Amino acid sequence: MIQGFLIVSGMLVLGCCFLERDTHRSRSMGGFRFKTMTAIHDNPLRRLLDNPFKTVKAAGLKPGSQVLEIGCGPGFFTVPAAQLVGKSGGVYAIDINPRAIEMTRKKVNKAGSGNVQLRLADAADTGLADESIDVVLIFGVLHSLPLASVLPELARVLKPGGFVAVRGIRAMSLTKGGYLIYAGRQKGVSLFRKEH
Repeated sequence: MIQGFLIVSGMLVLGCCFLERDTHRSRSMGGFRFKTMTAIHDNPLRRLLDNPFKTVKAAGLKPGSQVLEIGCGPGFFTVPAAQLVGKSGGVYAIDINPRAIEMTRKKVNKAGSGNVQLRLADAADTGLADESIDVVLIFGVLHSLPLASVLPELARVLKPGGFVAVRGIRAMSLTKGGYLIYAGRQKGVSLFRKEH
């Protein structure tokens, strides 16, 4: 059953890529692709296989943390992150896709998570204050980020000693440029620390 879910999910994602192929990085993922991605993320079986609470906990979130979630998508990790940091913490969830922001807004409102701020923003220009973030979450979108412009922004918004938590391919590419150093891996999450 689990194998079947993974195979069908993979086929849907690949099919979406071919059906609505963008000629360049657009600000808006095609409707069919976004709906398919949302269906996969919202599938209860996905939550059993990939518990978002365990993932955000492995990323080092704790009560009072200020968190930046890059590429929130349909909000799979947003509400769990907000619940983990509690009322004394906060989550800034950004995405370049208006559909993602709207879908996540609905989930945040339904959960009553008043500590989430949603922003239609680019990871290279978050609009956040200098050294205001304890943890940056990059789950499943690292491969699509232009790191040459994103890494300086991450270094700017992270507090000294703050972390970037990554799931996905190219994780070690975050050490380029000397902004972050590898700090280890736990439960599938790679951690990178800002030194100064």
